[in-house]
Amino acid sequence: MNGDLDTYLLTGLIFCAAMLYASVGHAGASGYLAAMALFGVAPTVMKPAALALNILVATIATTKFYRAHAFSWPIFWPLAVTSVPCAFLGGLITLPSAYYKPLVGVVLVYSAWRTWRAAAEMNPGPCTPPSRAVLIEIGAGLGLLSGLTGVGGGIFLSPLLLLNRWAETKTVAGTSAAFILVNSIAGLAGVASAATTTVLPPPLPLWAFAAVVGGYIGAELGSRRFGNPTIRRLLALVLLIAGVKMILTA
Repeated sequence: MNGDLDTYLLTGLIFCAAMLYASVGHAGASGYLAAMALFGVAPTVMKPAALALNILVATIATTKFYRAHAFSWPIFWPLAVTSVPCAFLGGLITLPSAYYKPLVGVVLVYSAWRTWRAAAEMNPGPCTPPSRAVLIEIGAGLGLLSGLTGVGGGIFLSPLLLLNRWAETKTVAGTSAAFILVNSIAGLAGVASAATTTVLPPPLPLWAFAAVVGGYIGAELGSRRFGNPTIRRLLALVLLIAGVKMILTA
């Protein structure tokens, strides 16, 4: 990053990402990673910073959606029981830049595709909850990916729940928010356990303030109604650009 202007521009993008993601029950990690990638933030800083911001926004989103009765404990706990230890394990692992950047790039490109698709999905038909065994397996895989990359796993969990008709849209949002929260805490704990020096960036308090304000606004709106399809498509384009940049500069 170069100077105060970049810091403020990045802070603005973090605010927008938090607001947009929180409106659909996500905490915004892939958006924060996209923004940091665009401004050339070091990979060693990206993961812990994204996880820290995730915790703040996911806490707000979880509270808002839970109070709106948009949460499923039977779906959440089998996911969390394996995702939490796996997220901690992933947080312990620091991938070299040559591996981390393309991995995050692929995550961002996938997130862009899913965000674009979600803008047009109507989510019709009845829901049938999955078995606990299936949820336990999914939780382990998404937890490890969460800790490795610095995302909370919600960007992958939500499509799975929606496409398989395992829960209603609003319940998916609330359950994903809680899933993201516990994974982000575990992942950051893993990062902190493995780190020998401070890896959180100096502008983090400013970014945190922007994320909290944006997350509160987004979760307040999202717990009542979901985001505008046009906004989701614009967000998808940002994710795509950042993802391609991460892959090409690896």
